[in-house]
Amino acid sequence: MSKVALGYFFGDDGYGLERAADEVLERLRAGGATVDRWRAAGDEVTIGRLAERVGTASLFGGGTLVIVVDPGSLLRSREDREAVAALLRNVAPGNGLVFVEPNDGSNRRPAALTALEKAVRDAGGEARELRAPKEGQLANWIEQRARERGIVLGPGAARQLATRVGGFVREGDVDRRRQGELTVSELEKLALRRPNGTVTVDDVRDLVAEVVPGSTWALLDAVAARRVTRALDLLERVLDGTPELVVLAQLHRRIRELIEVADHLAAGATPGSLVRTLGLKPFRADKLVEQARTWSRAELDGALHGLVEVDATVRGAPGTPAGDANRRLAWTLWVTERVARPALAPAAVSAGGSGQAVAPARRGS
Repeated sequence: MSKVALGYFFGDDGYGLERAADEVLERLRAGGATVDRWRAAGDEVTIGRLAERVGTASLFGGGTLVIVVDPGSLLRSREDREAVAALLRNVAPGNGLVFVEPNDGSNRRPAALTALEKAVRDAGGEARELRAPKEGQLANWIEQRARERGIVLGPGAARQLATRVGGFVREGDVDRRRQGELTVSELEKLALRRPNGTVTVDDVRDLVAEVVPGSTWALLDAVAARRVTRALDLLERVLDGTPELVVLAQLHRRIRELIEVADHLAAGATPGSLVRTLGLKPFRADKLVEQARTWSRAELDGALHGLVEVDATVRGAPGTPAGDANRRLAWTLWVTERVARPALAPAAVSAGGSGQAVAPARRGS
């Protein structure tokens, strides 16, 4: 019997999105039907071209599954959205149409894409979100993928693999879209080492390189909380994948936020009042207050001034040292000199034997 297949899959699980499209193809091919796969990016195809592909059934029983990646470009105007809705109603038997929307896993999606999701459902298609698994979920997911491939994992191997591909990084800005594909690739590599045996934790450690992703959010929080060791570790990872000027802009914004919060606190504000005056969510207000209280105003001003110096080095301003090594050194010095808490001065001991401690000296005060 001829079949019509519609699908709309979105989320940050790149592996899951591809697998969902494959499942639609497998259903179309059930019973031995010949169905071709045709893939296109939304910004490289027209609605008319899609209609040509899916609107006509093959005279010889074959069909086509069209997979459109990033369909947002097809939905710019009301006329475009109406044309796509009409397209969904005119997919010929034996053909299929699937929209794949890779995103960052957040809940912020354009209204046009949400409307397309609804249109697919209304037309009788399947629509679902696919989120990349994390932490224990990823370990279970790895075990499932291993069973599908006949790979035997020993105790702890799945968790070790999940850890090495970044599954236990909790910050929300980590890009996990390729994590599933990477994990499956590593599983298949491990299977070559143990074709008839059990993959152990030691096998994972020996063969799988750590690719724990850097997180800009985590870096900003580590700097704001003055956790120097953590900040330096994250800085290396973030700079490996993010332009330095972008990192500078984000750090500058966070230090400015801390200065603004510190000024309000000095004037008698409370975290609750900051929610109203600065338009912050309660959790974020509490976090910024906690972080701001670890700095003096002079230290925050010094950190901001230090970022200006790093910016000059990154941009190669006259009189600044050139080269990658010098730029990395400038970053490291900023963290260790401007972010680190000042060491206790020698005077920070009991004064005159009275037992009253003298406050530690602060840079810039």
